[in-house]
Amino acid sequence: MIRLTGPILAEQVQGEAWVDGSAIRYGSPDGGASVTLEGYVLPGLVDVHCHIGLGEDGGVSREESERQALVDRATGVLLIRDAGVPVDTRWVDDLEDLPRIIRAARHIARPKRYIRNYAVELENVADLPEEMARQARAGDGWVKIVADWIDRSLGADAVITPLWPAEVLREGVAAAHENGARVTAHTFSHAAMDDLLDAGIDCIEHGTGMDADHIAEAARRGIPVTPTLLNIDQFTSYAAAGAAKFPAYAEQMMGMYERREEQVRAFVEAGVQLLPGSDSGGVLEHGIMPAELLRWQEAGIDPARVIEFATWQARRFLGAGALGEGEPADFVVYPADPRGDVAVLAQPAAVVLRGKKLH
Repeated sequence: MIRLTGPILAEQVQGEAWVDGSAIRYGSPDGGASVTLEGYVLPGLVDVHCHIGLGEDGGVSREESERQALVDRATGVLLIRDAGVPVDTRWVDDLEDLPRIIRAARHIARPKRYIRNYAVELENVADLPEEMARQARAGDGWVKIVADWIDRSLGADAVITPLWPAEVLREGVAAAHENGARVTAHTFSHAAMDDLLDAGIDCIEHGTGMDADHIAEAARRGIPVTPTLLNIDQFTSYAAAGAAKFPAYAEQMMGMYERREEQVRAFVEAGVQLLPGSDSGGVLEHGIMPAELLRWQEAGIDPARVIEFATWQARRFLGAGALGEGEPADFVVYPADPRGDVAVLAQPAAVVLRGKKLH
């Protein structure tokens, strides 16, 4: 039996607790504990924009997928919304030592308008509703679309532009909803946002093109945003790589880069829920969620708010347990209070998943 001396930092801060099988219980255990864990306890961290099973060139092997999951687990990430991969990772559900995964099946994009070998690519935009319905049935209640990408056919005037006509996008989101799934969208540009909001989008990935009106509308509707600051920190290199051939694109990317921290603060000030996402897999390495959350703090978000966003608020949004009485014993123990400094998240003292101490 595992005994926790606390405090337990969940929706309601609690004192001591113990693990009953795979569930959390509050108070003192009746019997003796075989393991006592001292420190500040958080519900397992959440990564809502993670790609278990994805590498730079597309899908990876089962062995590499497991390595990715273990790297994330070691940082305290115990719940993942997998935001699109080209391989089947259902086998992960049978391994109790790997993080829980909620899948969005495959990205949906158009030919030459996203990273090669990642997405289902539709030649005909009219096929979007049918494909979104298909991916809704293949996932765990989520569909991931690529809403915008650079249009290289414009030559020197190339910028990031929407992939889907407004009417088709509305029909696609409706088709996903009819099949029991919510829809999240990769979007960098300002141009894509009106159509996404009009279509009834449920979640925004990156959202670097959102203006004050978009942010206010997202807050009003309860649409969360995953800011992925570590990804956006890379925009300078993307701009430099494209500057000679696509100068308008480079200028667009630099504008989004320069206002990235101001925009994250604007999300919070407007009442938008931030969802923690690393964008690990593909370009960015796994195991960077503590660093992503530290970037939020560096951008000016109060560390206590960062912790709320990254744990119980994200878990409740995904319909998962957050250390309520009798809920799954998925938690991380830290030597100091992360509500005072998010940097503590890089130093987990213990990781417990499904009631078993793994680190």
